[in-house]
Amino acid sequence: MTSLSRIDNVNKIAVLRAGALGDFMVILPALYALKDAYPHAEIVLLGRPWQQKFLVKGRSPVNRVEVVPVKEGVGNEYQQCEDIAVLEDFFNRMRSEEFDIAISFQGNGTSANTFINQLGARVTVGSWCDGAARLDRSVNYYYYQHEVLRYLEIVKLIGASTDTLDPCIEILPGDFEEVKCFNIPIAGKPYILINPVANDIRRMWPLENYSTLANALAERNVEVIFVGAIADRTIVNDIIGAMRYTAINACGISIGGLAALASHACLMIAPDTGPLHVAQAVQCSTIGLYWAPNVINWAPLNRAIHRPVISWNLPCPLCGIIPNDPYPFKPQTNCKHEVSFISDIGADAILHAVDNLLSLNRNSKDNLIIPEELLYTSL
Repeated sequence: MTSLSRIDNVNKIAVLRAGALGDFMVILPALYALKDAYPHAEIVLLGRPWQQKFLVKGRSPVNRVEVVPVKEGVGNEYQQCEDIAVLEDFFNRMRSEEFDIAISFQGNGTSANTFINQLGARVTVGSWCDGAARLDRSVNYYYYQHEVLRYLEIVKLIGASTDTLDPCIEILPGDFEEVKCFNIPIAGKPYILINPVANDIRRMWPLENYSTLANALAERNVEVIFVGAIADRTIVNDIIGAMRYTAINACGISIGGLAALASHACLMIAPDTGPLHVAQAVQCSTIGLYWAPNVINWAPLNRAIHRPVISWNLPCPLCGIIPNDPYPFKPQTNCKHEVSFISDIGADAILHAVDNLLSLNRNSKDNLIIPEELLYTSL
């Protein structure tokens, strides 16, 4: 086999990506490239339970999801430990699938490559670094690379390519139904989504800033809708309670419902989170709040409808360490302080981006009239 050549007689492809929401969104262009290169092959995602629930038929190029058992460095679940018998059963089942290709889209290869090699595929593909198990075809892993481009580089090793760099997911009829049933009274008024909470507090803009920001948005004659996990409802209620204007708390809506809601929003404002990636994958304008190094890996690749607002303050606000590794930042000690690294971003910078995107939307969306499928009519 030669590099970049397609594999013959491919009927089934395994793809390992057992991560969070944003981790999945950035592999979508590579998945579409795979589907184009191997149109008759079944694509099986080895992932997490949330992916099995979300990736129903028609959502993406993934045909089905097999949930990866808890495995250190590959499939971690909160407060759960590895079970050798469960893992052995999983690998036996996967080997019986007789995958033609097994691809790792997970990490630098130190944990994932050993996992991939146990699937029994004809050809293995992924990233490699010193200390990782060898695969049949691999690219050297370097952290500072945009994630979308990283996975496109990997699938190119088996002859798959695309000119489409923007992630894309399909919105299904049930997603719009959920939005209607969620009792969101947006009846024709343009709206902006805000997702204030992230899993990592270092990526979060200070929560106390959002009420002031939301007031300024309401003064622009748009509805403000907060989104997030069900666990975020109390936080959002506190933000809304500090506002001078009303806003809607839609925390707890499903990923599909969020996609439907985002698809007709003026824009979304959020730190670097999974919901921000969902909005980008349905071509919603976004204002992402980023710590500078994360822009390299995670910011959208185009600026037609996206505006990253960046904190260029690299050191930890508490200890002064720049917690980045590898090059160019090599701290002498690890910094794990749970404090915002983007607190220096000013509301004025966000509002400047808002006004810029709203002017684009007014020129392209017929004065921001909301489509009928998103209108809520009370009974």
